[in-house]
Amino acid sequence: MRMRHSRATPICVALIASAAVSNALACDPKLASAEACPDTSWPTLVGAQYTFVRQHQSRLDSPYEGRLSLDPDGDTEQTHTIGFYFGWAPTSWAQAYFDVEKFMGAGVSGSVGLAGLTNGDVVREGAAGLPKVFYIARQYVRFMLPLAPGATHVDAAQDQLGGNEADTRLELKFGAMAASDDFDHNRYASSTRTQFMNWSLWDNSAWDYAADTRGYTYGAVFGYISPHWSLKYGAYLMPVKANGQEMEDVPGRARGDNLELTLSPPGVSAIVRLLAYRNTARMGIYREALAIAAPNGTVPDIVGDDREGRHKYGFGLNIEQPLADDGETGAFARMGWNDGRTESFAFTEVDRLISVGGQVSGRHWTRTDDRLGAALAVEGLSDPHREYLAAGGSGFLLGDGRLSYGHEQILELYYRAQLPWPLNDSTQVFQKYPLKIQLSPDFQYIRNPAYNRDRGPVKFWAVRFHLEL
Repeated sequence: MRMRHSRATPICVALIASAAVSNALACDPKLASAEACPDTSWPTLVGAQYTFVRQHQSRLDSPYEGRLSLDPDGDTEQTHTIGFYFGWAPTSWAQAYFDVEKFMGAGVSGSVGLAGLTNGDVVREGAAGLPKVFYIARQYVRFMLPLAPGATHVDAAQDQLGGNEADTRLELKFGAMAASDDFDHNRYASSTRTQFMNWSLWDNSAWDYAADTRGYTYGAVFGYISPHWSLKYGAYLMPVKANGQEMEDVPGRARGDNLELTLSPPGVSAIVRLLAYRNTARMGIYREALAIAAPNGTVPDIVGDDREGRHKYGFGLNIEQPLADDGETGAFARMGWNDGRTESFAFTEVDRLISVGGQVSGRHWTRTDDRLGAALAVEGLSDPHREYLAAGGSGFLLGDGRLSYGHEQILELYYRAQLPWPLNDSTQVFQKYPLKIQLSPDFQYIRNPAYNRDRGPVKFWAVRFHLEL
């Protein structure tokens, strides 16, 4: 498939050339300090990571199966991801980022047969046949306009330069990125590499966000940020085909529109995020696919009903509640709903979602940097979507050939152990780039895989090794 990651390159090149001519504009005096004006005259390594996951899927009861079913005999697979993340701030109000990543390996059962897939890193690999080479994941610019005095220090992290940022500001961000970079964040359930691995726990899986098969797209985000509330709007290109790598060229023909309101009122520790989205793309409609197949007694094909200009919309609720330990112990909940009329297109096949869970800090057992996490997710389908699968239809992840409908139910438990790093603390490179080494056993139990009460239950055991600069 044709790759288009090079399209955003002129954006970064132009910004670099402009700043070279101006010799790095001065810092905003409102934010002037050593931390607010870091030495970023040249691009710098913001972070790097390596994640290894070895996962085993158990055998399961399987009176029948289709081409997109979980393997009834079980499976064991492993994945590796490597990433290098660069950033540059020629001024206090402008930043540029450039990330490269590589995925190797495969998910269990070919990464199909579940709505809530069990290894979030597989979304970076996407469809079978993508080359296992380094690829450009992100290349974008970020502009920040302070609107009032006051700033907060942020630590350097992946896609985040360290320094001070205005508490109240306007932001503009555009280029190649992931929609999940800016929407549906949750302190306790947003990172598949350090927290929950199931797709329906690290994200709102009823949010069919625009992305290619690796999880990235091109777009722009505009937002108003303040200490107690923020509002963001993002528009992104959609793929040409469901779960496809090739992205549309024309935003007016196909795009994903997203709007999120974040509320963090003073004196209240909880943070609430309200999300609405609307996708426009060349999509099929489940009822129409069923109607076409019925007269001839054939299997419905949602792809054969694809037409341009069709829409899918949905909503999400995201809550994070710190409980203790400076917020390192806390709880979360998500709810998601989409119309379920048009085909699931870009992320996964979920029309309804409820998830709850939390993490506990290891300081309660003298392991300050360790974390214990537990969560539940329940997913559902719209009536047209379930009728389509019951008639033998297939999506891009689901298709047992038949269906005895039941909610897909997911339990996940993990323990993240922070391992000691033996190098002397005076080692210069690791003073600038502190190294984290984490080992996480993970267990998942899923009832009604692919919403099918005739199959399963199924268990997944995994070990995850994560190294991060």
